[in-house]
Amino acid sequence: MSPKNIGVFLLSTMLALPLAGRAQTRVIELDTKAIAGRFDPAFNFSIGAGRANEGLRADWQQQLAQVKRDAGFKYIRMHGLLSDDMAVYRVDPQGKEQYNFQYVDALYDYLLSIGIKPFVELGFMPSQMASGDKTVFWWRGNVTPPKDYAAWERLIKSLAAHFTERYGAQEVASWYFEVWNEPNLDGFWAGSQDDYLKLYHHAARAIKSVGANYKVGGPATAGAAWIPEMIAYCASNAVPLDFVSTHAYGVNQGFLDEYGTTGTVLSKDDDAVSADVIRNRKQIAASAMPDLELHYTEWSSSYTPADPTHDSYHQAAYILQKLKQVGGAAQSMSYWVFTDIFEEAGPRMEAFHGGFGLMNTQGIKKPAYFAYQFLNQLAPTALKNSDSQSFATTDQHGKVQLLLWDYTRTLPEGVNNQQYFIKDLPPRDKGKVDVRMNGLKTGTYTLTISTVGYKRNDAFTAYIGMGSPKQLGKSQVAALASLASGKPDEQRTVRVGANGRFTMQLPLRENDVVLLELSAGKPAARRTVH
Repeated sequence: MSPKNIGVFLLSTMLALPLAGRAQTRVIELDTKAIAGRFDPAFNFSIGAGRANEGLRADWQQQLAQVKRDAGFKYIRMHGLLSDDMAVYRVDPQGKEQYNFQYVDALYDYLLSIGIKPFVELGFMPSQMASGDKTVFWWRGNVTPPKDYAAWERLIKSLAAHFTERYGAQEVASWYFEVWNEPNLDGFWAGSQDDYLKLYHHAARAIKSVGANYKVGGPATAGAAWIPEMIAYCASNAVPLDFVSTHAYGVNQGFLDEYGTTGTVLSKDDDAVSADVIRNRKQIAASAMPDLELHYTEWSSSYTPADPTHDSYHQAAYILQKLKQVGGAAQSMSYWVFTDIFEEAGPRMEAFHGGFGLMNTQGIKKPAYFAYQFLNQLAPTALKNSDSQSFATTDQHGKVQLLLWDYTRTLPEGVNNQQYFIKDLPPRDKGKVDVRMNGLKTGTYTLTISTVGYKRNDAFTAYIGMGSPKQLGKSQVAALASLASGKPDEQRTVRVGANGRFTMQLPLRENDVVLLELSAGKPAARRTVH
């Protein structure tokens, strides 16, 4: 079947699914002159990656360049910058400390060359500096405190000074330095909260000794924890703190599933993730430092790299729903992570395995990828919009965009994510959406419609249709990638009359995502279906 015919077939499938009960009509009414303000860019401020050493791989770098181009991420955060596989620290036989930043330079030079800045996570502990041998992950990141906190401070100061010499103080002042990762979990920090605060104090002092305006923060906790304690400690001890950071995931069972062996259940709480963000914002406002930036340096539907929610078409609507709920409460919401080239549990044996990534190992784009691509296509000015599951924007040229979705939790009782989301899951019909745009100038416009949902930019359902093979041949990779291109479903010319009004009605299924764009002028081709 040709790509054109595939697109026509999928569109007809979308339109032909039977109603479940009485169809509902949802109305979204917009006025292009009713400006709400700037469209909040927190969604693509930062993105996550597994560990620094993976960033030296060619395929990792190729995927990052692609996601940067399509989604516009500005910063990237990853584990393991100071771990042994980055070769930053050793003590020679004479007891002299040696620093080596060649691997770090190769990684950061590449990031900056494609326009992404580092959100520097300072961890884990170099083994020759560590007080113990406890590690996490297949690649054995050491999670013990330093045996000498002065040595830790010297390393961080040398690293910051090296960055300054190589990239310039003005550039480094635009970065963020985050101390450690999830120290409230025993798996990630073998010390106490007091030990972490001591680690932070030494790191912050080191960073500020190199650049007084360099940004340093923490505690990078799991589960939105330790924010009041962190602020209180820094305020009472005159310790620098430029931002606070933490993490949240949309499942309720624990916070560390290193090898993906525990069944997870998507939370029933409509405010999962977003409630944590809003609570943290309130805690900051009530603190001694009420204007601190809040960065969620990890978030997703699930905390395990073996959860098929990450691969499913449901994830695109989930991402948009949570970002809408968060609103402006955080300065960044860094999705964990951009790629399945991610080896916390070791190299994976399957093409799709529920990995965290927006793309799988072969670079096939998941539905989640397009949530970010569509967000990045939105114009910089937000329109007033009372609909709770959409964003509406406009620009100085009169383009109007509406990104709408349906988020519906469909997980049955008594079933976990690993049992449910691996299946072909046809959605129920959610009725129609009436889109009404007012305040447009009279004239000819190009209407472009792009979608994500069941069998729409949905490589995972097609993969399930192949029998879920663990390994993919070249032709299978090409076939799946062609079904997840992000190209518009439809593009055509429409006319807006003297009343300045444009209306249309769309079918909507569970967890569909639709991007409508109305721009002045005719399309290059009158009608194109991909």
